[in-house]
Amino acid sequence: MSDILLRAVAADGLIKMTAVSTRGLTEKARQMHRTLPVATAALGRALAAASMLGSWIKHEKGSLTFQINGKGPIGTVMAVSDSSGNVRGYVGEPHIDLPLRPDGKLNVGAAVGREGSLTVIRDLGFGEPYIGSVRLVSGEIAEDVAAYLVESEQLRAACALGVLVDTDQSVRAAGGYIIELLPGAPDGLIDGLEGAINAVGSVTSVLDGGTVEDLVNMLLVGFEPKILERREIEYRCNCSRERVRGVLVSLGKSDIEEIEASQEETEISCHFCNLVYRFTPEEVKEIAAEAKK
Repeated sequence: MSDILLRAVAADGLIKMTAVSTRGLTEKARQMHRTLPVATAALGRALAAASMLGSWIKHEKGSLTFQINGKGPIGTVMAVSDSSGNVRGYVGEPHIDLPLRPDGKLNVGAAVGREGSLTVIRDLGFGEPYIGSVRLVSGEIAEDVAAYLVESEQLRAACALGVLVDTDQSVRAAGGYIIELLPGAPDGLIDGLEGAINAVGSVTSVLDGGTVEDLVNMLLVGFEPKILERREIEYRCNCSRERVRGVLVSLGKSDIEEIEASQEETEISCHFCNLVYRFTPEEVKEIAAEAKK
């Protein structure tokens, strides 16, 4: 089953909603980075959040970088999305293993930490990117995204994210939603929406056997939801040998001279897909000559 991103409106346009089902791409990330369950959950939540926020960018060549550093044992949690919602990402320590919370759930908050910040960098493809940063609320990621939307985007929004890890450590279900209330939404509308959110419960309780369309219809029940867009999304890394070569060319003079002097094969791995690019001493010499021009 493909991963899907939906955009919907309801209540005569007073409610906007973006929702994603991301089991496949989260499982691909798990296999690629060999993450243990709590790291899988943290990375999966970040990928879902980045996909939704990235899809809001209207410029085709735009991108969004979603970064959390909560000073917890997992280190940095990074996800990057293009304007279509395709994502890639990684965590600093993929093999972290923590005890479950008292309620039996993965302790993402303890892994991420709560002492740092969430930073969102929106690059529209021209000029200086927009950078917004907020202090972490819980490290559970969804609450932190909601706080970011309120503080940096001045949006009244609710966010939920979830990753259900199976007994064999594979991803059984994953996804999330962001619901935005537009100015002028009456109190009755807000109360009704809060009631629906509470009734639905966790994202994965719906997506485990259901669809992202089910999630939208359950959350916006009674508000006449209308789906505006449905698109397939995937885990997509844009690294290439030419891009990596360009990184080497851009290194400082002392760095490239140090690599050249080693006379050894140079290996550079991509953080997002773990693909390793190798350059012979002869190739490094050519790159160094280009870099010195």
